[in-house]
Amino acid sequence: MEMLEEEEVLISQLKRKLENEDLNPEEKISLLIDALNKVLSSAAVQTDSRALTRVKSQLYHSGVLSHCVGVLSLSPSRLRGNWTSAARLAHLTSSSCVGAEPGSRSEDFHRLFLPSVMDVLLSLASQLMRRAEGSSLFRKVLDSIGWLLSAHTHLTAQVLSSVQYEQIQMCDDVTISLLCIQMWIQTCAVNRDFLSHLSDESVLLLLNEAVAQLALSSDSAVGGASIKLMLLMASQLGLRLQALLVNFKGLDSLLEKDWTGRGFDQEVDQLISIIQRDKAVSSQSEVSTERVRAACVIQAAWRSFQTRRRVKSLNRAVSTLQKRYRARRRRLQEQKEAQQWEEQLRYQIRCDRTCRSASVEQLW
Repeated sequence: MEMLEEEEVLISQLKRKLENEDLNPEEKISLLIDALNKVLSSAAVQTDSRALTRVKSQLYHSGVLSHCVGVLSLSPSRLRGNWTSAARLAHLTSSSCVGAEPGSRSEDFHRLFLPSVMDVLLSLASQLMRRAEGSSLFRKVLDSIGWLLSAHTHLTAQVLSSVQYEQIQMCDDVTISLLCIQMWIQTCAVNRDFLSHLSDESVLLLLNEAVAQLALSSDSAVGGASIKLMLLMASQLGLRLQALLVNFKGLDSLLEKDWTGRGFDQEVDQLISIIQRDKAVSSQSEVSTERVRAACVIQAAWRSFQTRRRVKSLNRAVSTLQKRYRARRRRLQEQKEAQQWEEQLRYQIRCDRTCRSASVEQLW
């Protein structure tokens, strides 16, 4: 069955309006939000269960979703601080990508388009994290990221290795840390096969995030969420997680000392049992509490150091590019001024010659 005519017309009209070069970013983002809300809501209430899928597919094939990415990738100054609208558009873009069928353009959709969507979502989340008024909007964008991840698991490696997400991880705000852990919990809950599709490297990075929070945070909500995430990972990965847990020696002792008596003892005991499974208890008793803490903290600190080094390297690279750009712009400006001076000089010489010729004619 073809897509409903009304929705097809709406998307066609939207595409024509977006091609208007006179639209400023504020007008474009408002147009996109209103049109996407209308077309998605209209399709969602149809009795045909395939209507929403066809609409989302058409939004991609028509290039409308590419316009969304283009707007979201604009600098904050061009968006003029319209963070609420940016977060709403991010949510609509993410939702439109979940369930879309790219057809013959499947490879471009998965390898090129979806990573570009994830890039702008991560960038927006990183910007909102640094703004005092952006807490609820940050949550909204993280929900959009998690929703996209639950449907397109291959994007997980991109998130866990991105500079933007590492900057978010480095934030000392308890709320930010909690929201990040909750995003992964929600993603695992929505798609129970999510973790099984990840590489060991991605699973280890996610596990490292949870362990780092247990080692460095003292907040009960963050600790409880981290333990819940690890239990979810254990239930979905089984023995595969068991093999990766050997990278965190002494974690069971850390759990027993720092997280017992915090309101979720049952979960703590369950996780300790998983860690100690098929392992001699005597071997763990030889590890002192301080050594346990040191091991966990060192792991977290080392990753933090690597992250900061990468960010500094990026900053140096950006600084170098900026210097080169400014130097090139200065040279071009100097060349332009020299050219203008030469043109003015030639003009003045012509004027002088014309005046002298006129004077000679008057004498004759």
